[in-house]
Amino acid sequence: MQFTDSQAIYLQIAGFIEEKILRGEWKSNERIPSVRDMAMAMEVNPNTVVRTFESLQQKEIIYNKRGLGYFVTENAAELVLKEKRQQFTEQELPRFFRNIALLNFPLREIETLYQSYLKQNK
Repeated sequence: MQFTDSQAIYLQIAGFIEEKILRGEWKSNERIPSVRDMAMAMEVNPNTVVRTFESLQQKEIIYNKRGLGYFVTENAAELVLKEKRQQFTEQELPRFFRNIALLNFPLREIETLYQSYLKQNK
């Protein structure tokens, strides 16, 4: 994983995990990689992964079964989707709208480009 300087590493790892959940790669009540395994895969300190897992637990996206590891909660996908949509609406849409207004970009053309994107990325 390539980390950026714009966000704390533990939050970037949390975003990676949330994306896996949204894509259906990690399903409800499914065990996720251990702290040690995740730290090795991400090439980070295990304490960073512990911080990530604690953050996701507080948001009720994962839970810990003592002695067994961490698991995806029953409604994790819905929680992640709600949070990501809110972030997108508050942070990215205003920039997007500003740019389409500045560039005088017709909404029909954006719709066509979006449909083309969806076809290419199925």
